[in-house]
Amino acid sequence: MLKNYKVGDIIKTQVTGITKYGIFVSVDPWYDGLIHISEISQRFVKDINEYVKLGEIIYCRILEVDDTNFKLKLSIKDINYKNTVDEGSLQETRKGFLPLKENLDIWINEALNK
Repeated sequence: MLKNYKVGDIIKTQVTGITKYGIFVSVDPWYDGLIHISEISQRFVKDINEYVKLGEIIYCRILEVDDTNFKLKLSIKDINYKNTVDEGSLQETRKGFLPLKENLDIWINEALNK
């Protein structure tokens, strides 16, 4: 079953290739992705092998989706790409402080009721 990938989603991938210009990853049985060297770090990347190893499981943010060719343009810049996401743990989002704004009154009321 094909997944519906969206720009901004953070997905789990496996490193399948490392070249001087980027990292190739397998996303699922249909989709592959590329993390261009410019999307690895805010800093200058001299050696991509200092960031990932072949076969390693990493998390990536989707920048572009090509459903025709089953390709994803990905980034690991600005996310904790080696962390696993446990059930109940916080996940990085691009919403900024919006979840805090949406839940602050609820959390305050729950604390006051205790």
